[in-house]
Amino acid sequence: MAEVRAKLNRLDVAPRKVRAITHLISGLPAGEAEVQLAFRRERAAKPVLKLLRSAIANAKVKGLNLETLVVKQASADKGIRLKRYLPRARGMATPLHKDFSNVIIVLEEKEGVKSRFTPGKIAFAKKPAKAESKETKAPKAEKPKKETGEIKPKKVKAETKKEAKIDTEAKSNPKKMFRRKAV
Repeated sequence: MAEVRAKLNRLDVAPRKVRAITHLISGLPAGEAEVQLAFRRERAAKPVLKLLRSAIANAKVKGLNLETLVVKQASADKGIRLKRYLPRARGMATPLHKDFSNVIIVLEEKEGVKSRFTPGKIAFAKKPAKAESKETKAPKAEKPKKETGEIKPKKVKAETKKEAKIDTEAKSNPKKMFRRKAV
């Protein structure tokens, strides 16, 4: 059986979080694994999906049958660790360790296994482009304007700030009014 590998070094997600995604897809046909990753909400799912698509492209270049590809191995190993420090009280510091991951995906061609989905054909990440141009769009139907003989009264503004304040006080509920000083 033919194998294809794809490797991603220095993924800026902790290996423990990436392993949850890689365990999900290991053993699945490549098309179904691609669908699973396309709908995951975890941050690690997007780069792993990109890596899976890279492995599928490698298989296509090698001339393998894409419909019989299965994810033989998907693993996330520990990569480099950045050490940073967070300042704390009394001149102390708390260490911060930012772990990176190295992800490996191995695809294998298996006879008798057929995916429901064709790998490499699923494109959920991008929105479809609008095909209509300005020329092909039909003009919008204009709404008929209402012509009535009624004249709407104009709003009269209060002449001073004091009058406006009195108007708003009269409209509001006196129970809900809050005043710092008693009147």
